[in-house]
Amino acid sequence: MSSSVELRGKAWKYGDDVDTDVIIPARYLNTSDPSELARHCMEDIDASFASKVAPGDFIVAGKNFGCGSSREHAPIAIKASGASAVIARSFARIFYRNAFNMGLPIFEAPGAVDEIEAGDRLAVDMERGSLRNETKGKEYRFTPIPPFMRELVAAGGLLNYIARRKKGS
Repeated sequence: MSSSVELRGKAWKYGDDVDTDVIIPARYLNTSDPSELARHCMEDIDASFASKVAPGDFIVAGKNFGCGSSREHAPIAIKASGASAVIARSFARIFYRNAFNMGLPIFEAPGAVDEIEAGDRLAVDMERGSLRNETKGKEYRFTPIPPFMRELVAAGGLLNYIARRKKGS
């Protein structure tokens, strides 16, 4: 990928240990339809999230985001909600992998998380590994997403990536 991708949006702030049962409650796991999952994303921790999140917004959380059950529905729900990415102090390892497999970029930026407040306007450059809090005029660094992981995100997830590779495009 030669051009840098910048994501921009508003922060939705949550705490530590946001588990997959909160991201998409188990009562909605009878569907894998992204738009249906999006309608219930985060509803047990923030009933207004699904109706108010705007395309490009960010979920910002503390440590261990995505802990609990290994369910691909969680990153699907977040991505389908319109949120462009999740920024957290740390991620549960299985959520980390599921997120990229589903095409949802996530960023570990512990130095930024404490200073970001709900509603702050953020801009993230995945390739450079920079996060700007435009509301507060501060910039933070994080480990850039490796090229292969950026390719997964650009393709919309692992299955789309594989399908494109098989076509030779």
